[in-house]
Amino acid sequence: MLKTAVFCTLLLSQFGTSQGFLKSQGQKIVNEKGENVYLKGLGLGGWMLQEGYMLKTADFAGPQYQIKEKIAEVAGEDGKNEFYKAYLKNGITKKDIDSLAKWGFNSIRLPMHYNLYTLPIEKEPVKGQNTWLEEGFQMTDNLLKWCEDNKVYLILDLHAAPGGQGNDANISDNDKSKPNLWQSEENQKKTIALWKKLAERYKDKEWIGGYDLINEPNYPFTGKNPNGTDEMSNAPLWMLQKDITEAIRQVDKKHIIILEGNGWGNNYNGLPKLWDDNLVLSFHKYWTTNSQDAIQNIIDLREKLNVPAWLGETGENSNVWFTELNQLLLKNNIGYAYWPMKKIDNIAGVTNVKITPDYQKLLNYWKNGGTKPTKDFAKKTLMKIADNYKLENVEIKKDVIDALFRQVNDESTKPYKNHKAPGRIFATEYDLGRFGSAYSDNDFQNLWVSNGTHTEWNSGNKMRNDGVDIYACNDKITNKYYVGKTEKGEWLQYTVNSNLAKKYKLNIRYNNESAQASELVIKTENGDDLGNIKLAPTGKVWKTVSVNNINLTKGENKLRLYFEAGNANLNYFELQ
Repeated sequence: MLKTAVFCTLLLSQFGTSQGFLKSQGQKIVNEKGENVYLKGLGLGGWMLQEGYMLKTADFAGPQYQIKEKIAEVAGEDGKNEFYKAYLKNGITKKDIDSLAKWGFNSIRLPMHYNLYTLPIEKEPVKGQNTWLEEGFQMTDNLLKWCEDNKVYLILDLHAAPGGQGNDANISDNDKSKPNLWQSEENQKKTIALWKKLAERYKDKEWIGGYDLINEPNYPFTGKNPNGTDEMSNAPLWMLQKDITEAIRQVDKKHIIILEGNGWGNNYNGLPKLWDDNLVLSFHKYWTTNSQDAIQNIIDLREKLNVPAWLGETGENSNVWFTELNQLLLKNNIGYAYWPMKKIDNIAGVTNVKITPDYQKLLNYWKNGGTKPTKDFAKKTLMKIADNYKLENVEIKKDVIDALFRQVNDESTKPYKNHKAPGRIFATEYDLGRFGSAYSDNDFQNLWVSNGTHTEWNSGNKMRNDGVDIYACNDKITNKYYVGKTEKGEWLQYTVNSNLAKKYKLNIRYNNESAQASELVIKTENGDDLGNIKLAPTGKVWKTVSVNNINLTKGENKLRLYFEAGNANLNYFELQ
């Protein structure tokens, strides 16, 4: 009973509208009333700092400075500047924060690039001094105002520190031809000065949730691993974070300070006695199992030091993985921030930025060479992409939002769309819900860090983020997608409303490129057989086959399509 009561208390606390400065209290993050605050956050990755995979340039330009070079090559310096002005303006607006709050998030993690706030050391007019740039501070001010309006906490995260904080160049825009953070005392001093400047500006702002000092340090101070995963002391990392803390505390005594270990945030070896009484330990989690063992190290450290832990970055996986992770985190009172907010051609996030054919032409040129696009073409193409970053132009991924929130505590299914009989139902519009409730698929998450095997949960990488494999379909009579790579034992559920109790004819549009026939069995949610049908080989040609006497009751029906043998691709079915 005690465990149940604790769980219910945590459940209630995650929906509260807690106010006041956050602080660490033992192993909890609390508000000024001492109430537990469960952070349900999203990281605004890709806004202030671009990574190549977010813009589909990873094959030839990973760090942001390389992306900018590619853009300037085709659009000129003026075109590059025009694009980035629009990109930053459109990337995050009040509409975005209003929507995130509406969907269920109560916190935002802002990945900051230092060069929006201050000049690089090599560009400072006076060596050793700091030139402050208004752009980054004004963007942060605006974001904070939108967060305040929605009672959402804003956590500042230095994602790209001066010089770059590790050998993973993409995440910190590290130009390896220049001294990095750990090789340059000037860069370290600038980092400290930037944090002090931020603290001076926001010291009285209660909706600033905390200061995440250095994102994902990954550097071999003494070890052999290039990303610092085998470091045993991490002495320079702890010293710099301690120095930053001391600088912040000169002007700001109130806000939480968030530490990150080496090796992308998880290597806490050598951590000395904690130097402040308002600290939180951050860890990052990608592509590992959602077992208790997977987070036990950070829980053990939390208990040993009597300090809160926070999952500062996670994501890039399937809906199954998201739901299971959030159940695990809630059980252990560990808040989170998912990653990222927006990227191009994205199924594993709350939004998808739509690619354009012209942008694909730019990508092809950058990757393969050939005839150089005209400057006018490049500018128009890039400005269209910048426009696509507006919230009103992105695709909202309601299946991801449902998995992150409702499905954590609710195993029921919801209609993806209002399907009616008679009528046409596209195969990709199966119900929203957990694996085993709305669908079943043999591949449904990627655990390669834990088991060494990469798994594409949605092999077609289109439309939805479940295990169901969805591919693009160019037929004009469809919704542009089909369900493919079907295998024996997989199934899909559809909620269908019928005005009458009636026996319907069911027509299925499919193709089957294998030499073997597939078989589909239609059942109710409770397992009662309604009919079955053979799906003979067709090659790439779409064909329609029918089965009669599909008995539906008046009102809501939940139909399940079971694959007794795989191979067939489903486009849609009709009830007549």
